[in-house]
Amino acid sequence: MNRAVSYIVLSLGALAALAGCGTMSPEAAARLCEEQARRATGPFGQAAIGINQDGPVSGLEIGVTSDYIRGRDPMVVYEECVRSRSGQGPIRPPRLEP
Repeated sequence: MNRAVSYIVLSLGALAALAGCGTMSPEAAARLCEEQARRATGPFGQAAIGINQDGPVSGLEIGVTSDYIRGRDPMVVYEECVRSRSGQGPIRPPRLEP
């Protein structure tokens, strides 16, 4: 479970660093914004199970975004995100499948 928490903290840190930057290329914005749009489609999460020196371990993480709760269209989420990050419209449709 600690690994999952570390991953989330690192991901949020990377997103914060990117948010502090100026505009990015439309392709870089598309990659980043696809994940945001994907998360607007419904709940997301991961499960882990394994064994370490202390015995069996497991973890479960489930999340929802405010975009999903508000019922926002993932395509609109994607387009607005790309525009805000790159200063221009999307250059390709999002790949919303995992």
